[in-house]
Amino acid sequence: MKRLLPTLSALALGAMMFAGPASAQEKATVGIAMPTKSSARWIADGDNMVKVLKERGYNTDLQYAEDDIPNQLSQIENMVTKGAKVLVIASIDGTTLSDVLKQAADKGIKVIAYDRLIRETPNVDYYATFDNFQVGVLQAQSLLKGLGYPENKGPFNIELFGGSPDDNNAYFFYDGAMSVLKPLIDNGTLKVASGQMGMDKVSTLRWDGATAQARMDNLLSAYYSDKKLDGVLSPYDGLSIGILSSVKGVGYGSGNMKMPVVTGQDAEVPSVKSMLAGEQYSSIFKDTRELAKVTADMVDASLSGKQVTVNDTKTYNNGVKVVPSYLLKPVVVDKGNWEQVLVGSGYYKQNQIN
Repeated sequence: MKRLLPTLSALALGAMMFAGPASAQEKATVGIAMPTKSSARWIADGDNMVKVLKERGYNTDLQYAEDDIPNQLSQIENMVTKGAKVLVIASIDGTTLSDVLKQAADKGIKVIAYDRLIRETPNVDYYATFDNFQVGVLQAQSLLKGLGYPENKGPFNIELFGGSPDDNNAYFFYDGAMSVLKPLIDNGTLKVASGQMGMDKVSTLRWDGATAQARMDNLLSAYYSDKKLDGVLSPYDGLSIGILSSVKGVGYGSGNMKMPVVTGQDAEVPSVKSMLAGEQYSSIFKDTRELAKVTADMVDASLSGKQVTVNDTKTYNNGVKVVPSYLLKPVVVDKGNWEQVLVGSGYYKQNQIN
């Protein structure tokens, strides 16, 4: 019996060592830092991340910072302190996280930037996002389609809106759109009456709809008292709703004043309803369920020591390094295809829209 005990003990120890990593991975906590609940898309992102990760056996710590940078920093610090093994971060300002991510790196915590690039730090391992330059290209192409170009030669009066200057994606959206629009601005097909071009002039801090509405009010009163506004490049549905409120306030959409063509992004319910009402022209659908799956795959591979799947190793330089990325494809939605794309895919139920 005495001779058996060491053997049994060794077997038990071996079983514990064998089971250890698997059970540790199953119980690993993934910290998820989201910017705000003021946008429906971030709520969907958080819910989808939690759902997918829990299905794969992880614990999750989901926090929303309500667009407050110190709040997000504090939340991420708490995740690090409490022992998260991976951090998934959709940053409010991608340049403000260097110190807390150094703390994470010192503890061996992997960091995945989620749909917003984290800048000016070596301590971001991967980036999961959509093809953000292509988002801008699609928005510009949709704007031209709404204007009837090239069958209608113009010229067309348009104004440009950009996203938040502290969000790296906003520059990709704008640059993608301008790769399509700038040649037509240069040859006179498109006219920007205000002359306001470039992210230094057209950006909208924190993607705030009220800020966009106020700027549109000012543009209309200063430059469109004697001419018609034909279109607006808007990079996000929340801005589009503000812009539409402004143009409706001066009579567009009533009488013989046709609504300008207004683009958007995220296919949020109010904007889909606006499209059906003949107001907003289009949006860009980014399936956050797929983004959650890609991110969960990154988490799995990171914790199991496997190679993380990426499909872009050139585009996203964060100022310190090129961050290996996985880019998903965005899709234009408008009055013609919204039901097929949004309801047909199960992203929305029909009764959410009608």
